[in-house]
Amino acid sequence: MRVTFPSGPDWKRDFMASQTPGLGRSLPARITSDLVGRGRTGLETAGAMMVLGVEAITIAIRDILTRRFSWSEFLLQAWFMSRVSVLPTILVAIPFGIIVSIQIGGVAGQIGAESFSGAVNGIGVLRQRAPLVTSIMIAGAVGAAITSDLGARTIREEVDALQVMGINPVQRLVAPRVAAALVVAFFLNIVVAATSIITGYTLNVGGGAVSSGTYIAAFVSFAQPTDLFLASFKALIFGFIATIVACHKGLNASGGPKGVADAVNEAVVISVIALAMVNVALTQAYVMLAPSRIA
Repeated sequence: MRVTFPSGPDWKRDFMASQTPGLGRSLPARITSDLVGRGRTGLETAGAMMVLGVEAITIAIRDILTRRFSWSEFLLQAWFMSRVSVLPTILVAIPFGIIVSIQIGGVAGQIGAESFSGAVNGIGVLRQRAPLVTSIMIAGAVGAAITSDLGARTIREEVDALQVMGINPVQRLVAPRVAAALVVAFFLNIVVAATSIITGYTLNVGGGAVSSGTYIAAFVSFAQPTDLFLASFKALIFGFIATIVACHKGLNASGGPKGVADAVNEAVVISVIALAMVNVALTQAYVMLAPSRIA
């Protein structure tokens, strides 16, 4: 038997190109191909998450109406989410409120508008700060915990065992977590808003920058009930998105413990990016549909 080796001045390059697909292509072509592949994967992942979200909501509503909803799992998950998120959220909301109040007070003092600091601070909390802090904590604390829990169940083949027994994993694992996340996110937003508003009031009124009556009157004059509705709606949407992303990544984890860690990292990053984009869209829609009140 005769073995023929590649020959010629570029035999090494030709041999490596035949063994590694895409190695012989130019750098721009490889970059373009990689971007297209990542974009296709991202669209497929987004589609799968949307399908999972619709299925989870549909199953949750159906089970609640037919009295088959797992309320014990719902309460367990709600308590777990509250336990891992309430204290960190308060600890984040207080310094966040202090920083913003100091900045607003400084600018208001420079332009002689101290009497409007209550309106700016309060409306800013309701429209942006409270939902923003809530989304970060839901994605970082709650989402990471959900992904690690479901990821561990997946690599231990517990999810496969549920399917073998004829139990829908979405019904048993995802739907109660989605319902619990919606409730926790709603009340977490209220906690953040109350903490930030009280912090801003204490700094501005306690520091002597403005009187208590002036601060409250400015807030009442410019704030609208729709501001609170917007904050609550944002919190519900953020909680839903973060939970769906976490559940999808957890149920599709693979590769052992390292795969679970990678799934947690991907879930947090995707959640933060998605929540930021949704926040911009909701804020812009609100500004267009609900003009600010003129005192």
